[in-house]
Amino acid sequence: MAGAIASRMSFSSLKRKQPKTFTVRIATMDAEMEFSCEVKWKGKDLFDLVCRTLGLRETWFFGLQYTIKDTVAWLKMDKKVLDHDVPTEEPVTFHFLAKFYPENAEEELVQEITQHLFFLQVKKQILDEKIYCPPEASVLLASYAVQAKYGDYDPNVHKRGFLAQEELLPKRVINLYQMTPEMWEERITAWYAEHRGRARDEAEMEYLKIAQDLEMYGVNYFAIRNKKGTELLLGVDALGLHIYDPDNRLTPKISFPWNEIRNISYSDKEFTIKPLDKKIDVFKFNSSKLRVNKLILQLCIGNHDLFMRRRKADSLEVQQMKAQAREEKARKQMERQRLAREKQMREEAERTRDELERRLMQLKEEATMANEALMRSEETADLLAEKAQITEEEAKLLAQKAAEAEQEMQRIKATAIRTEEEKRLMEQKVLEAEMLALKMAEESERRAKEADQLKQDLQEARESERRAKQKLLEITSKSSYTSMNSSTTVLPTDLPNFNLISESLSFDFKDTDMKRLSMEIEKEKVEYMEKSKHLQEQLNELKTEIEALKLKERETALDILHNENASRGNSKHNTIKKLTLQSTKSRVAFFEEL
Repeated sequence: MAGAIASRMSFSSLKRKQPKTFTVRIATMDAEMEFSCEVKWKGKDLFDLVCRTLGLRETWFFGLQYTIKDTVAWLKMDKKVLDHDVPTEEPVTFHFLAKFYPENAEEELVQEITQHLFFLQVKKQILDEKIYCPPEASVLLASYAVQAKYGDYDPNVHKRGFLAQEELLPKRVINLYQMTPEMWEERITAWYAEHRGRARDEAEMEYLKIAQDLEMYGVNYFAIRNKKGTELLLGVDALGLHIYDPDNRLTPKISFPWNEIRNISYSDKEFTIKPLDKKIDVFKFNSSKLRVNKLILQLCIGNHDLFMRRRKADSLEVQQMKAQAREEKARKQMERQRLAREKQMREEAERTRDELERRLMQLKEEATMANEALMRSEETADLLAEKAQITEEEAKLLAQKAAEAEQEMQRIKATAIRTEEEKRLMEQKVLEAEMLALKMAEESERRAKEADQLKQDLQEARESERRAKQKLLEITSKSSYTSMNSSTTVLPTDLPNFNLISESLSFDFKDTDMKRLSMEIEKEKVEYMEKSKHLQEQLNELKTEIEALKLKERETALDILHNENASRGNSKHNTIKKLTLQSTKSRVAFFEEL
């Protein structure tokens, strides 16, 4: 009896110790989160919690993905989380990913968080080569990715080598050409510089608008067999079901849009498609695993629902979201314009300040040079005055000597010479004295002329000194006038800390504002068309430019197929359009005969 009571107590204590919660780790494209979930929670409870945490309202595109036995699976909303075939060890990991893709990203993706998550996922798929992207388009997409991350290009900040650590191009593209990382960076930067003025969300949307036209974008591929046992690939995407050759994932052989399909079902590994036209027989195919059929059915149902939903009027929730998004976009656009104007005014003020500083330095240099010239002029004038004085004294001395010589000559003439010899000697001395007097007179005259010249030079030096002083006076007065103007110029006193964002902003969207905004949007459309044409020309130029550097032997099968499609003028959308021109009956028959 006591043993039975003890066993019951032990069982009840074990029952009480059973945990009521478990830990879940959610990995998004750029973050990881952990939640404590209740054991009774269904998939929808966990999914809603993640969406609320992210602030995501466009929940219909996303799901929680996990892997079981090398097969991708998605958490079912109406099934308990722990009832799925998930690992038992904690934390249980799920990946929050886009499960369904839009037909037109710009029209369907409303929230900025939705756009950002799609951008990150598509970018990773392109870099991982799960979506084929031609080389020239890869460079263009890389430039938008750089704009989204770094903002506007600034040559003073984004110097050579700033992209060295970034993963921007698929390895297939890098290996296909004899080009260094510096050469790729140069071409990416050239386009990056042209995206100036685009905000992060705009750059990411431009990325998605280009990526959505790639043939493998948004397509889930599955290996199947038709009735004859032919191995084929089934592609499920936003437009419908597509049948591919296993060696060509770019160009479908047959396509069935969702509006031609009435019912989809499976039994074990066999899948059955019922066309909308009841007169047409159903067609069937087999997949490799039952689990794969479940995944195909989930994707078919979800994509079909979204396909039909797009062709109906938006729900009230979507209308409200779009209205809020438009208002937010208009507000951000006006805010960006205001900031751009303030930035322009700041740059102009800085340029004016730099110009005034440059002019002030120039005036200071001119004043210094004028001072130096004045000092040199004063020194020259002093030297000339001193030399003129010395010359005058020499001239006086020579004149005195000449007078003394003249007196000596007169005395000699007056003296009686008794003998012829003395007379001859005296005549010779007289002649020498006359020659000396003549030379002295010439020297005196030359010295007098030199003195006059020195006086003239002195006058000129004094005139130069007067002009230098006048110029210095003019420069000094001009500097004071410039300083006065500089002090009256409207410049931010604390220019390095000039606040571009006001503390309180209010936006009153009046009719005039909306009209102006409408005109700006229309103008943007025209500019976008012109820019698209310009980008297409640039793509062709880049393709031609790097073609000579291509290593043909490294081309993959998809490269060759893409080039063939491009040479024929085939694109993703016109290929599907051509295929659906045939009747549904003929396409079903063609599928079964493959």
